[in-house]
Amino acid sequence: MNKTKKIFKAREMTSFLFLMGLFIIVGILNPSFMSVNNVAACFNTSVVYTLVAVGMAFTIFVGEIDVSVGSNLGFVATVVGSLLRDGANWGFAFTVGIIIGVIIGLINGWGVAIMKVPSLIFTLGTNGILRGMMYIYTGGAWVENLPKSFKDFSAVTLIGKFTVYYCCAVILVVLIHMALTRTRRGRYFWAVGDNAGGAELVGIPVVRTKVMAYVICGILSAAAGIIFCSRIGFVTSASGNGYEMKAVAACVLGGISLTGGVGTVIGAAIGAVIMASISYLLVFMGFSSNYDNAITGIILITIVVFDALMQRRAAVKNRRARLVARTAAGTAKEAGE
Repeated sequence: MNKTKKIFKAREMTSFLFLMGLFIIVGILNPSFMSVNNVAACFNTSVVYTLVAVGMAFTIFVGEIDVSVGSNLGFVATVVGSLLRDGANWGFAFTVGIIIGVIIGLINGWGVAIMKVPSLIFTLGTNGILRGMMYIYTGGAWVENLPKSFKDFSAVTLIGKFTVYYCCAVILVVLIHMALTRTRRGRYFWAVGDNAGGAELVGIPVVRTKVMAYVICGILSAAAGIIFCSRIGFVTSASGNGYEMKAVAACVLGGISLTGGVGTVIGAAIGAVIMASISYLLVFMGFSSNYDNAITGIILITIVVFDALMQRRAAVKNRRARLVARTAAGTAKEAGE
């Protein structure tokens, strides 16, 4: 019974119930939505968002942020796509893409954790540099004519209607969640985000943990770029634009606090499905998908404000509890005298 209550009190459970409620509402408004193919499509289209959101979650866990994830995705998609187009084998192209992600993560980690530059400013600069490099690399042209086998692989299913990409993403999220919750080093990320000064006092390597968070974010964004290239089939100079906002929104929807130290990657993955489903669900509700970004912004602002109010309420409640405890202790001491 206690374990059941704990599950339903989890922050990510609220996100899951919200997702299910969203599906039910759209299904009532348009019964044609309630089919296995349509529901599975919402999950399958979320694979890129899932990887980017989970990567973003690591930086938010440690109390920072990375707004270069979209350009990281776009640049890796550009490089990998051009390599495959020019005849490179998949293994080589994917390895190059992941190495680029590692380098971007190391640069961001160096700037934020070692040089102490505000994460928003530094990663915004990285974002601009990568966007410029995309134009330089391609000359502003689209990367097209990718191998058919690479594009077709995005539609290959593994379990029921769920694609290989999404199934692999789910397995990866579960493994990451287990590593974070069941290992001491995994819990470092939350400890640093909750109280960096206190974490350092007890021997937790704060700088190294922050650098690792950015490296993981860079790797997952690069992997998302590879899958993006396969799913879309071409890459433009604007590919990846707006994914940073989607990733932050997915994390917040998944119960991750922007102040750091709170949340899970499972919550981020659920939030990613919600964000990926919005444009798809709008069509079934009779609206244009052009409302997608506006709705994303509204959701992000609403959840952030709600989270801030809840944190303020919790802080006031904790202060009141400490005051009552001190008053009770003082009264007991006077009675004893």
